[in-house]
Amino acid sequence: VRFSMNLTVIIIIVLGLYAKTSRRKDFYFSYIAISIGIFLLCFLLANVKMELGFALGLFAVFSIIRYRTDSIPIKEMTYLFVVIVVSVINALANKKISYAELFTTNLLIVGGLYILEKYLNLRQELTYRILYEKIENVQAGMEDELLADLKLRTGINIKRFEIERIDFLRDVAYINIYFDINGNKKSEML
Repeated sequence: VRFSMNLTVIIIIVLGLYAKTSRRKDFYFSYIAISIGIFLLCFLLANVKMELGFALGLFAVFSIIRYRTDSIPIKEMTYLFVVIVVSVINALANKKISYAELFTTNLLIVGGLYILEKYLNLRQELTYRILYEKIENVQAGMEDELLADLKLRTGINIKRFEIERIDFLRDVAYINIYFDINGNKKSEML
């Protein structure tokens, strides 16, 4: 019963909340697989005397893994943390905790994530570095023309930009553009 509750909650979190605001489909599998693994690990070791150190040790292992792999954006790390927390809570709930209390805890976590995603409208921002050759637009007072040209050339709804470096020998500028992931159809292709 607890396993099905855990799996249901994780699917709601991953497919119902995370998938609505993120286009990173590569994390769907990872979140669900990690949830199943953590739940079964904690559930099978529940009879062994454990303390808070065990749960914190799990987080430490994943922290070490995080530094040994490709960089994961902070929002994805937060969802990973939530998936682990939900799985540990559901697996280590003992007979002193009723199913109603466990259901309420899961509901509060899902509700909290829903509020954060829906009402705070948090956006994921991407950054691209562009080599820009129209050096005449890279002048003080030409910011609007530069932004319009960058939007036209990339097809991306750029929120802001930063001129990183100007190379007058080659007549180019290195520009970082910033935009929301969800606000651009073309950004899914890039």
